[in-house]
Amino acid sequence: MTASWLRYTSLLSLSALLFLLVIAVSQTAAQENNFASETNEIIQNNATSSDEVETDPLPDFSNPYPTEALLGDKVFDDFVLGPGKLELQLLPGQTKTVYINISNRMAETKRFEIDIEDISGSTDINESVVLLGDDRGPYTLKDYISVPKYKFDLEPNLRVTIPVTVSVPKDAEAGGKYGSVLVKTVTTEADPGSEDGAAPRSAIISRIGSLIFVTVPGETEIAGELKSFSTLNNKKWYEKGPIEFQILYENEGSLHLNPYGEIRISNVLGEDVGFVELKPWFALPQSLRSREISWNRDLLFGRYTATLNLNRGYDDIIDEAQISFWVIPWKIVATIFVGLFVVIWFIMRFFKSFEFKRKEK
Repeated sequence: MTASWLRYTSLLSLSALLFLLVIAVSQTAAQENNFASETNEIIQNNATSSDEVETDPLPDFSNPYPTEALLGDKVFDDFVLGPGKLELQLLPGQTKTVYINISNRMAETKRFEIDIEDISGSTDINESVVLLGDDRGPYTLKDYISVPKYKFDLEPNLRVTIPVTVSVPKDAEAGGKYGSVLVKTVTTEADPGSEDGAAPRSAIISRIGSLIFVTVPGETEIAGELKSFSTLNNKKWYEKGPIEFQILYENEGSLHLNPYGEIRISNVLGEDVGFVELKPWFALPQSLRSREISWNRDLLFGRYTATLNLNRGYDDIIDEAQISFWVIPWKIVATIFVGLFVVIWFIMRFFKSFEFKRKEK
């Protein structure tokens, strides 16, 4: 009885142990399945999140502008921008599109960048225009000029046409507004130098600008006049041509002006012997503008008078000024005098010798 009971008790214990073992294995498998399921879900979620994250695309420097081939295939290692100046008259709230051209005359594809800056005049006669960079000028236009794309690549021997949109705000005051469209490219890459002692070299950036003048009609202050007319460096004596003249014009108003005129040159007898046409040039508001003009003619000799008639560029007001100068080709004159002296000396010697022989007879 006792032995049977012991066997029965042992079997129950063994069965309970097996049952507990089965339960433990089942729970472990369930936990592993749950962990795998959760891991798979996390991976899927991460993958979904990764797909949803937006990355910055690579810069697009393709050229969206219409192009045309340049005539000829010469390489000049430069680029050309035109026109150099655009003048517009816009009412407040009006918009107009103008066009500039860029010609790549280099032997390789170049990346061009466009910047918009304000400009101003200057009282320094050596600076016709001052670029203001990030600053705003007194007659700002930079915020009202735009182009479709500011960076693009242009292949060699191609010309591209770029539309430039100019807008004037509705509350714009009457007067002038002045800006520039600047085009730049790197013509020579930077060189960090080498271990053999070669010096590093900075990149050479070429930049050309097209000026934009906008006039908003209305009451404006217009004031400009001729300040001086002279030969360059006030030179009074010349050996030969060309003769260099200098005109100094001042604009004290709030609107740019385009003076023009003519120079007539007369000799000591009052006869006209030369004429130079002065085509219009610009002077920005509150600026002093210098212009140099060259006149050349062969066989100049004596005293000359140059008369300037300058139209101020408004109301048909003309300023007049005169200067005089001498042209003495002293080398030629000296050669002539020496030649004459030699000829006279020989003549005198000849006659003295002739008279002496006659006395001997």
